[in-house]
Amino acid sequence: MIPERHVKLFKNGRNQAVRIPREFELPGEDAIMRKEGERLIIESAPPKSLLALLATLAPLDEDFPPISDVVPKPFEL
Repeated sequence: MIPERHVKLFKNGRNQAVRIPREFELPGEDAIMRKEGERLIIESAPPKSLLALLATLAPLDEDFPPISDVVPKPFEL
C-alpha cells in the first residue's frame, strides 16, 4: 500500500485544485469525485462500453433501402 502524502492545495481560476503525485496517478482521462463526510474521494472513471455510448444516441427515423443478398461467385485460392 502506498503511504499517505501531504499535498498543497491551490487556486486554479475560481476552482480549488491539488496536484496528484506520480505514485497516486489515476489511469485514463476521467475521474469520479465524491465527498463522504470530511473525506474527498477521487476514483478513476470506468471505461464507457460501446453499448453505453450507443444508448446515448438518438434513434434513426428513416427507412433504409433493401439490400440484395447476392451470392458471391466461387473462387480458388
